[in-house]
This record gives sequence, C-alpha cells and structure tokens, in this order.
Amino acid sequence: MPVLGERAVVLGASMGGLLAARVLAYFFETVTVVERDVLPDDPANRRGVPQDRHVHALLPRGAQILDELFPDILQELVADGAPVWDDGELSKLHLSYGGHEVLQSGKFAFDDEALGLYMPSRPFLECHVRRRLQAIENVTIVGGKDVAELTSTADRKRVTGVRVVDRNGGPEHELTADLVMDAMGRAARTPAFLESLGYGRPVEDHVVMHMTYVSQLLRIPPGTLKEMLTVISPAPGRPTGMFLSGYEHDTWMFTVFGMVGHEPPRDLAGMLSFAQKYAPDHLLAAVRAGEQIGPVVQHRMPSSQWRRYDKMRRLPDGLLVCGDAICSFNPIYGQGMSVAALDAVALRDCLRGGVTDLPRRYFRAAAKGIGVAWQMGAGSDLAFPEVEGRRTTSMRVSSRLVDWVLSACEYDAAAVTQFFKVTALVDPPARLLNPLFLARVATVNLRRRQRDSQPRHAEVAGRADHRTPLPDTLSDQPAKD
Repeated sequence: MPVLGERAVVLGASMGGLLAARVLAYFFETVTVVERDVLPDDPANRRGVPQDRHVHALLPRGAQILDELFPDILQELVADGAPVWDDGELSKLHLSYGGHEVLQSGKFAFDDEALGLYMPSRPFLECHVRRRLQAIENVTIVGGKDVAELTSTADRKRVTGVRVVDRNGGPEHELTADLVMDAMGRAARTPAFLESLGYGRPVEDHVVMHMTYVSQLLRIPPGTLKEMLTVISPAPGRPTGMFLSGYEHDTWMFTVFGMVGHEPPRDLAGMLSFAQKYAPDHLLAAVRAGEQIGPVVQHRMPSSQWRRYDKMRRLPDGLLVCGDAICSFNPIYGQGMSVAALDAVALRDCLRGGVTDLPRRYFRAAAKGIGVAWQMGAGSDLAFPEVEGRRTTSMRVSSRLVDWVLSACEYDAAAVTQFFKVTALVDPPARLLNPLFLARVATVNLRRRQRDSQPRHAEVAGRADHRTPLPDTLSDQPAKD
C-alpha cells in the first residue's frame, strides 16, 4: 500500500475505531488511537461502551471483514471459547421474525463456513481485536485521555490534529495528524465542530422507537439447550421481544426489550414474566435454572440516528467519521459492528485512490453500506404506527415482501438461507427479488395454504408439525442471479 501521510489519529477504541485504525495502518507511517477509558488487558466491561453489557453477535459479513483485516482471528476466537454456528443446522437456532417462526429442522442450503454466525461477548471480541491491533508495529493505543478539541488551519480548510488531556489531570497535549478519524460513537462532537468552522451540521435522519432493553448474564450448564441462539423479534401488535445467546465459557446473555413505552422490568423474575407470552417454555426454564452473573442491567436508546455527512456540500480535508458516530441503529437487529466493518472497507477502498477529495468519496461510499442496513432496520421499526419516522413507498413495499418471504421461511430451508444472507449483509436485498427465488416463495406459500386448507382430521391423524418442511418443494439450492 502507498504511504499517504505521516500520522493518522483515531478517536475512540471501540470496534469502529479499532477497525478503522487497522485500515489506516496500511497507509500511514504511524496510527495513534486515543480512548477516554483506561483499557483493560483482559475482557472486561467498559464505562464508555454501556451496550457491551447486553447481547451481541457478529453477523457473517462483519466476520468476513474482520478476518480479512486480522487474518485467522475467527479461528482464534473459537479456539478461545467463542461459539460459532457454521454447520447450517437449523435446529440450533430459534428464530422468530415479525411473528413468523423460522423452520427449525433440516439445514441451510449452503455449505460455506464463511457464512458462520459468531457469538462472542462484546468485551471478549473487543479484547481480541485490540490485542491484534496493538501487535502491529506502527499502531499505538493510548487510554485514559479525553479529547478537548480538534484543531484546524487558519483558513479552516483542513483539520490538523487534536488536543487531548489526561483524565487524571495535566496540561493539554496536541497530536498533529494528516488525518483524524472520529469513532467516538453516538455522542461524537464532530457536528458541533464542523458548525464552528462554518461548514454547518449534517442533516440527521431519525427513527424514534424509544427502545429499552434489559439483560442478565447467566451461566447455564453445557447440554441444557440444543439452541445456540434465540431471537424473537417484535411482531404486529407486540413491540417486544427477547434474545438468549450462548457466549464463551458456558455463559449466556438473556435480553428482553420493548419499544414505544413497553419497558421490561429490571429483575430476572420480571424479565421472565415479560417474555412468557411469546418465549418457548424450555428456553425460559433454562434461564430459571441458570446461575446469575452480576446484576441485571438496562440500556435505553431513543432513536436510530443517521448523520448524513454524505449530503454535506462542503467538508474540511483531514477529517472522517465512522461507526456509531455516523449511524447508530436499533440494537435488536445486530447491525452495528458489521456496519462499522463495512465503513472500514469503504475507508480502505477510498484510500487506495489517495487522499484527494477523500471526505466526499469516503462518506458517499460508506453511505451505501449504511443505507442497506438502515432500510432493513428502519423499515421493520416503522411497521409499528407508534414509531416516528419517514415512511417511504419503498419501505412499505419491502415490508410486505419480507412478510411474504418470512411466511415461506416457516417451511423452506432455501427461503431461510436467502433471507439470512440478506439480513447478514452478505447478499444485497435485491436478491429477494430474483425471479427464481420469488417463484420458490410463491410455490411454498401456495402449498402451505393448500395443506392448511385440508380437513383437520387428516392433520391430526398424521401428527404433522406445522413447521416441518413441506414435501416436494423445489431444489434445496438457493436462487442464483
């Protein structure tokens, strides 16, 4: 890679900042990561990442990018105890989306470990990534530092660095930089800084869902559950749901959540009662039998927020933004870390073209990946009339299409496969419009209606499970372009 400058500075050592720093290390002589928290040597919760005490999973596209940037890190995570679902066995997942319970027998119609779903806890994952980054010769990570302000040239056309101060006291210290990357999360102050320089603030898109989620870390004995992951998303008339995810070292995260005023209790008994109407009994029994690790914790998120830097008419050179500092999503869709990884790919691809007009090129490239995730998450939230946000015609059409596809996912492994690839950010949403795939979905749903219309006594006599695969469906291979 060509060397484009002497120093890059990354503000924030959460996942977005760590991935951006890895990319910048290819193009700059030195990279300095500045973090306000004192960073632990081992996996531990951090004050600056309150969401790390709640459920996390690394979507397949995010995992693929992570392994590109840090070769073999996925193997390392698994070797150290992180669970991974990579064999396609549907019985190991309990997934319910929009009231549709996904097929729980058979296999995904793929044989590709690159589509694995990794389930380390957030502190465990972040610690492994941080260790790998610290091992890179031209990268330095500095903890316990507050960012006082960004600096710029007298004509305000270029950002020149950042002033930092030790959290334990002491004078400000200026770090000069050819490039500053703001990865300080949802509360990042870059919009105010741009306004102070005369550039104005980026417009913001919001979907106001008033999400509250409550979590309890547990230790559940091995073999208690066949499922590795449970996801029960909101459904029509029920803006609530739950997660139960296996973590490293036989630990599990139990999370319940509610939107638009539906707030879960902050104790385990109340959480179980909150989930009882929609969660399978055997999953709740496993939670009851689990050993509580630490207290119940709560986190609130008023809205999904997208700062549209890609729409700004002017931007100073030398300043970029990534991760939640650009866009923070409703956490129930698990998109945040994977979109931060897509931001890192956009950064790498743009830096390969040099630094000329870099902010404009980067923000437009990053907006493509963000836009896909935003469309899916915001569209799902806006299906609830109480959620505030702009409802577009394309969102309404997409919502109806997804509901139709999910009906097929109750019975057909190939439909599940294609839907999973789209929501995992591996395939573009347009794959759901592939004519062969649409034909398959139509056939599955037609046969479902035909079977459901059969006399009741025939079903009882056959002891048929309404979620078993339909007979004589099309080939088990997913639709191709």
